[in-house]
Amino acid sequence: MNKRIYPLLIAQFLSAFADNAILFTVIALVMQSVQLATWYVPALQSVFLISFVILAPWVGSLADNYAKSQVLIIANLVKASGAGLLLLNFEPLIAYCVVGMGAAIYSPAKYGILPELTNHDALVKANSWIEGSTILAILLGMVIGAKVADYSIQWALIGTIVLFASSAFLTLLIPTQASREKQAGSKLILFSKQIGQFFITSRSRFAILGASLFWVTAVTVRVIIIAWAPVVLMSQNASEVAELTLFLAIGIIIGSALVPRMIPLDFLARARIPAYFMGLFIMLLSFTETLWPARATLFAIGTAGGMFIVPINAALQELGQESIGSGCAVALQGFFQNVAMLIAVATYTFTASILVDDVISVEKLDTLAANLVTRTFTSNTLLFLGAFVLLATFLVSLRLPDNNTST
Repeated sequence: MNKRIYPLLIAQFLSAFADNAILFTVIALVMQSVQLATWYVPALQSVFLISFVILAPWVGSLADNYAKSQVLIIANLVKASGAGLLLLNFEPLIAYCVVGMGAAIYSPAKYGILPELTNHDALVKANSWIEGSTILAILLGMVIGAKVADYSIQWALIGTIVLFASSAFLTLLIPTQASREKQAGSKLILFSKQIGQFFITSRSRFAILGASLFWVTAVTVRVIIIAWAPVVLMSQNASEVAELTLFLAIGIIIGSALVPRMIPLDFLARARIPAYFMGLFIMLLSFTETLWPARATLFAIGTAGGMFIVPINAALQELGQESIGSGCAVALQGFFQNVAMLIAVATYTFTASILVDDVISVEKLDTLAANLVTRTFTSNTLLFLGAFVLLATFLVSLRLPDNNTST
């Protein structure tokens, strides 16, 4: 590995750690409040995703037209300001949206800089390191953030601000690269042209749509688990929910580590195989009712997911670097995957509010019956999600060549 990538690994680790510490801090805030409905956590995820969708035409060009290391610093400062708003007791939906804006700026620079720091043969491995360290940060951010938030929400938020600032400082060690020449004209028109340009080949289509499928699956599973774990596994607080998702995160780390040898960049079509397994394991999760089988299934889902997303990310960055720019390609990916996630989370939120909140409130069910309603809804949603992953994987991999030399 090129030594220039190590400062990026550490800086993005701290930033991702803080991202997830904030999420579980807000979840702890929701779980401690009797005034917030069950749809509030999915709504938080929705406002986070909206930032990626709205800012997509601009953040890709920002990453390509300026030194990506400088863009990373700006993004961290925006995230820190969102955490500061939470600390000042602003409406969590607004404050978390600001954190999402920082994340939307951060993502194209974080992934787009990899082709500048490494070469074709090492790009999947670089993505494996980035993905693995990101998931490790998510894992630790969830657990430590939730535990600190259960103790003190104020201290949890102060800690995230410190982490964002530290990440920005370490980013100064990343080499400054020459930027692409700026393209004149409307960013919205340019963005629409880039969509048409990038969807020409089957490999680029698979990279965009496959990444969207992965993140739709990941965010939906995470949102479902928050409601599913308390009624099926009897989880009592944010820490226990976070500890459960540890196994999902560990699985993604393992999958990310295994994939460079199993799915080289020249054989992208192989990535559809772990995607099929991911769908099957999600369906299996809907039938689990005890703690350790649930943990093992989540680990298997994560392993398959890690093996699916890493080669897709590497292919997208290289294809972008050769055409519209790596930053713009990542922003384009972010646009599609976050539109898809937004639709998925919004659909789940709306359905939960109709089928769960309204049924419980109108029928005035006792606690046992209310838990049964939630349990049935979340288990059926997992079953449907797994079937959706199987079908969507088949559709997005149609006409995908076996290797990059196939016609």
